[in-house]
Amino acid sequence: MSSTSVRAWREALAAVVAGFAVMTVVAAAGLACAGAADLPGGAFPHVVAAVVVMAAGGEVGVTGSAGLLGGAGASLSVLPLSVSLAGALTTGYLFLRPLRHRAVARPRELLARAALPAVLWLVLLALFALFADHTFRLLNGDSPLADLGEVLDTTPTVGFRADLPATLGFGLLWILGLLLIALLVSRRAPLPAGLLRFHTAVRPAAFATAVLLVGYVALALVIGLVVACTQGHATRTLAVLLLGLPNLAWLALTLGFGGAWQGRAEGPFGLPVPQLLDRVLRGPDLSTLDVSSLARHDGRAWWLVAVAAVALLGAGVLAAVRSPAGVRAWRHALHLGVALALATLTVCLLGRVQAQFGLSLLGIGDDSGLGGRIELTPSLWRTTGLGLLWGAVAGFLGAFLARPLHHPGPVDEPSPARQER
Repeated sequence: MSSTSVRAWREALAAVVAGFAVMTVVAAAGLACAGAADLPGGAFPHVVAAVVVMAAGGEVGVTGSAGLLGGAGASLSVLPLSVSLAGALTTGYLFLRPLRHRAVARPRELLARAALPAVLWLVLLALFALFADHTFRLLNGDSPLADLGEVLDTTPTVGFRADLPATLGFGLLWILGLLLIALLVSRRAPLPAGLLRFHTAVRPAAFATAVLLVGYVALALVIGLVVACTQGHATRTLAVLLLGLPNLAWLALTLGFGGAWQGRAEGPFGLPVPQLLDRVLRGPDLSTLDVSSLARHDGRAWWLVAVAAVALLGAGVLAAVRSPAGVRAWRHALHLGVALALATLTVCLLGRVQAQFGLSLLGIGDDSGLGGRIELTPSLWRTTGLGLLWGAVAGFLGAFLARPLHHPGPVDEPSPARQER
């Protein structure tokens, strides 16, 4: 094996291992803040592995049982996007780092560069998936209810197990999508000579959209830390920040530019979300979640619109500044509109939430009577369509606002004649 191949494998291994290490640390910290470290039967490391599997694109099934005299049901479909984002930023940065001084690369070389981390990603994901398998009792200790459950064989249990084939399939899509986005966002990453004409059309808008999404997460992090320090329930707030911060931040973005979601929350437990959101979702029927419904409970919800307007306009200016000076305003509008629409579609697909747990004993109650249910799904066409519209408006206005700013002038297209270093 040549020294170049050894170096490529080493760089790919570093990127993948670092990504999984960061995801593991973030997931463990978030679950510890949520109280999962106290789960019985040594469940904590298995739960951490399950969260990492879900964050890395895998699928984990949840099962429930209440013994011979009872019944239980459980389901969970949610992506811990804080864990996903931490792993994506780490892996994407380390994947791009060796390529940063190149202008052009052959298609075969880029495919090989992407294949190495993809293979290693699937290997580590499979190992985590095999470890994400555990069952534990919900009632533990010396309580009379636990003793009665053991006698009657009705002690409720919850188990989870990763679906290995589905995990590897979705995990492959996850890592390939991440590497593609990394190449689209980076200005310095090389492209094949035949794709250089798309450099100006795609990369400035893709970069501005990525900055918009990460910037929303950073703003939500600051707000969350202030809430943790001033409002009490610090560990619960930190758990939300470490596990689901982008879920809430990007939900706020879509609501701010007029999008809507449908949701419902049932059960005796409180949701690990802002109280305003919990109040809107409470009810026996599906509730429409948008700025208007939030404002009926708290008028400060209209600030979401103002923040989204400023953030979108900033993204439009950033995209224009990173583009060649001669690009017309309508092209800026088209590029950013398409980029934001695709980002909104991705957020809608990743931000869906569905969780349910129910328990019945001797036929008393049903799966919802002694459990709970959480559901949150996007109004896909409305939200994505408004993302396209407001992205186009922001791109058009940003092109004019960027003119008096310090502009780098015409950006030289990477020339196919430039050779690899």
